[in-house]
Amino acid sequence: MKKYVLTSPAASSRLDFESDLNPQQLAVVSAPAAASLVIAGAGTGKTRTLTYRVAYLIDQGLPPSALMLCTFTNKAAREMLSRVDHLTAGHARQVWGGTFHHLANRLLREFAPLLGYTAGFSILDQEDNRELMSACIAEAEKTTQGKMLPRAGVLCDLLSFACNTLTPLDQVIVQRAPTLMRHQDKILTIARAFRARKLAINAMDFDDLLTNHLRLLCEFPEAAASITERFLHVLVDEYQDTNALQCELVDRMAAAHGALTVVGDDAQSIYAFRGADPNNMTQFHERWPEACLFKLETNYRSTPEVLSLANQSIQNNRQQIPKELSAVRLGGTLPAQVTVRDVNMQASFVAQRITELVADDVSLRDMAVLYRAHNHSLELQVELTRREIPYVVRSGVRFFEQAHIKDVLSYLRILENPHDELSWTRLLKMQPGIGRSGAASLFRKLQGNADPLDYALGLESQEIPARARKGWQQLCVQLQPMTDPVLRQDAAALIESLMAGGYRALLPELYPNAQSRAEDIEQLALYAVHFESPSAFLSELNLLSEFGAETTADKSRPEDHLTLSTIHQAKGLEWKTVFVIGLNEGLFPHPRSLHEEGGEEEERRLFYVSVTRCKDELYLLAPLVVDRRGQRRSVIKPSRFVKEVDSPDLVERWSVADSPGL
Repeated sequence: MKKYVLTSPAASSRLDFESDLNPQQLAVVSAPAAASLVIAGAGTGKTRTLTYRVAYLIDQGLPPSALMLCTFTNKAAREMLSRVDHLTAGHARQVWGGTFHHLANRLLREFAPLLGYTAGFSILDQEDNRELMSACIAEAEKTTQGKMLPRAGVLCDLLSFACNTLTPLDQVIVQRAPTLMRHQDKILTIARAFRARKLAINAMDFDDLLTNHLRLLCEFPEAAASITERFLHVLVDEYQDTNALQCELVDRMAAAHGALTVVGDDAQSIYAFRGADPNNMTQFHERWPEACLFKLETNYRSTPEVLSLANQSIQNNRQQIPKELSAVRLGGTLPAQVTVRDVNMQASFVAQRITELVADDVSLRDMAVLYRAHNHSLELQVELTRREIPYVVRSGVRFFEQAHIKDVLSYLRILENPHDELSWTRLLKMQPGIGRSGAASLFRKLQGNADPLDYALGLESQEIPARARKGWQQLCVQLQPMTDPVLRQDAAALIESLMAGGYRALLPELYPNAQSRAEDIEQLALYAVHFESPSAFLSELNLLSEFGAETTADKSRPEDHLTLSTIHQAKGLEWKTVFVIGLNEGLFPHPRSLHEEGGEEEERRLFYVSVTRCKDELYLLAPLVVDRRGQRRSVIKPSRFVKEVDSPDLVERWSVADSPGL
């Protein structure tokens, strides 16, 4: 038998720091093993710098097992550890690398008994969490006398935000969901029951992993010493996205040795709605006064013209660590500031320009359309579908496939077709005390009638099971005004009637992010204005759904598609050509942000992120007028972020007109 012997890898000869890194990167990588704050601008090689920093520390003799590398995604962790592995001939396997949750899980397996868990505790995913929360809500509803409590997803969202921002739950309810304050005592009771149930079944959710990690460091001195002493250097990627809980964890994990490298870009801190706090970066020196500050400002992604616009924009923020990106690449074309008549012309321009670029051999996958909110893409999604331009939506499901939009369309479909079982079932299940089996039973009661809707509205309450009675009455209250003969001829009016008749008030109890969902529905009503009847409106949506189901991409290149994305979802990505649409006051910045502390500056950071996704060609689009109910056309101003860069040195103005034949 032939024997094959595995040999130990030779020491790496790959570590040529001076040749592989630019001077700014090299300064970070070779810094003393102390506290360092690294401001890494967009496209400046952040990942490369951080991986070489890990490799350098290993090369300097630090045991790989004494290094902790914290990331925000498993993908980022795998990529960085793979690079370190290549640089250090396999030593990355010993590095403690991964997401905050992954690292906390590893430590808790060792110390869980201190917290009342066993080492074999389960981890609940989001679906598990909602099911357990639903059970707690169902128990609480036994004493609510038929009142509908918020759905599990809503409460899980509130509890998660409270956990990650280290904010008491009652304060979070006041700040983020004031319409639920009438349920506050019940919500607090449910939260306590939820925590108790998780402990009783020896399970933690993702937030518990971080909370319990922090508890080990704060409440158990011997465990804290054992944990923190073993890590000689802590490194953190995307530090601008850390929340209060993560910031506290990082500071405590690095406190024993004072060796910490955090890398990020305060100009790209755009997740306040998740609890991320840019002050973790801008106030870093208050917590680590001896820390060294480094800046990575050499950009390898974009043309000088794109970077000039980005630099001009972000300098308007007061709360920031100043920097200025400079391009390695040679010059390109000025970004285009495109003025269009309305959102329909905006959609037509984007679709036509994309078609022209494809004809010039630019791949669809090298292009993206970015927007502030998902509903800003409604008309564009319709236009792309009509032109059979394949696209994917990174910001979630397509507009008309969202749950709250499907809810609204179900009301309209019942008015058009009272025998529509799927729509009846969807709406009945939404109501308190009905549920899946109750919805099926109630529909059986309706379906044998010539007009199920008319029959439903005429039913006496005693004909409905007691548990379902309140939910049934609530649905009838929503439907009754919509049966008005005049309203039934106007899809937009029906949607407005539904919102005023109770669905708007129901949204916070059904879904997280209720306000943005309400804005989606308002945009849907504006779109419906263009149709002569609800029947025509629904027929158009059905046809679009059918077209969207077809495969329109080039079969020889099945991955070839345009990307549509909210800017939040686009962070970290890049494309050759980027269109940013809806750049108007009242849309971007988002109106709500202007009433929040630091809101305008976060919105400007969001604009900055959208611009710095672009490599070559950038288009900034701002419609001139907008449809509004009761005053069909209103002038709408360009976004302040467009005005701040409105200079011949920064942008080329484009004016779009209809074809003479149209």
